[in-house]
Amino acid sequence: MKLDDKVVLIRGGGEVASGVAHRLFRAHFKVCLTEVACPQAVSRGVTFSEAIYDGEKEIEGVTARLVKSAGEIPGIWSENKLPIMVDPELATRGALHPDVLIDAIMAKRNLGTKISDAPLVIGLGPGFRVGRDVHLAVETNNSESLGRVILEGEAESDTGIPIAIGGLTFERVVHSSGDGLFLADREIGDLVTAGEVIASVGGQEVRAPIDGVLRALLRSDIEVEKGIKLGEVDPTGEREPCYRIRARIRAIAGGVLEAVLMRFNV
Repeated sequence: MKLDDKVVLIRGGGEVASGVAHRLFRAHFKVCLTEVACPQAVSRGVTFSEAIYDGEKEIEGVTARLVKSAGEIPGIWSENKLPIMVDPELATRGALHPDVLIDAIMAKRNLGTKISDAPLVIGLGPGFRVGRDVHLAVETNNSESLGRVILEGEAESDTGIPIAIGGLTFERVVHSSGDGLFLADREIGDLVTAGEVIASVGGQEVRAPIDGVLRALLRSDIEVEKGIKLGEVDPTGEREPCYRIRARIRAIAGGVLEAVLMRFNV
């Protein structure tokens, strides 16, 4: 079997899953994403999960299209697009018989992925033990090991520290102070000033923590819980990064591509 005949099934449609899907799709693998019915991604400029709501989502020249059944997937591939479907239980696996299954949910724990799910099973981030849960894992922590293919053991524990931009980490991230309906007043890519109202949760105002551009923002009209990440402000004020895959995500995607080639390109 040629490498471009390999079917890759990815659990998740968030920022990391989307970056991995983009890299593998560009490398001519047959990639399919599975998601939950109501994704809560914040970096929506670079997440294919937006197609769950809008039907399609384009990221750097690759377009994902929502499908309702596994039978539609080959047709989407023939259009040179990336299929994504609501399938949290991974029923698609039985129809596609994937060569590679990648758990990119980024839940920091294993939500049900098994090493027997495919000839090659890859886990991203903490929560997967190589040889027990997955065949290989890829480091997602923002450390010197970022993107490393893990041959034994587990990935590093998540530090919970946001990526630094302009020297700022926690200072630029917005979290919900309570439960309730999230309503956005601004859009990704908008310039904001510190203290400006950008959204509300349960009627309580959510304000920008610093000056900059809204690099990430949760989709409006979604019920959220206290503590959930609502968005990020980029202090550089540049709009282009809102719609560009981050360097960290490209490193992880490169590690995944390496893992796949380690197994099949022999």
